[in-house]
Amino acid sequence: MKSFSRSERVNEQIQRELAQLIRYELKDPRLGSHMKLVTLTDVEVTPDYAHAKVFYTSLSGAEHREAVDRGLKAAAGFLRRELGRRIRIHHIPELHFHYDASVDRGTH
Repeated sequence: MKSFSRSERVNEQIQRELAQLIRYELKDPRLGSHMKLVTLTDVEVTPDYAHAKVFYTSLSGAEHREAVDRGLKAAAGFLRRELGRRIRIHHIPELHFHYDASVDRGTH
């Protein structure tokens, strides 16, 4: 039986909750439907829970990648606040979004 560390469970829970928040709660008229095509691929939280790297990919195409990146970074405060309402840890980490190019490399 494989045992998971607490940090792995926190990473997974943050990833699940952020995916739901982005898909159903994030309403930015500047981005339109591009945010619906965002997939979170991984979350890495630092050991002190101060920062979280959130890796994402988007199916909206390379031409919209910059807009999606700006939208996620602009929504980081909202997402962090909502994350604090959904999960119970002492400190909700700062969210840092990074595009995950591994999916693009995999298709080539």
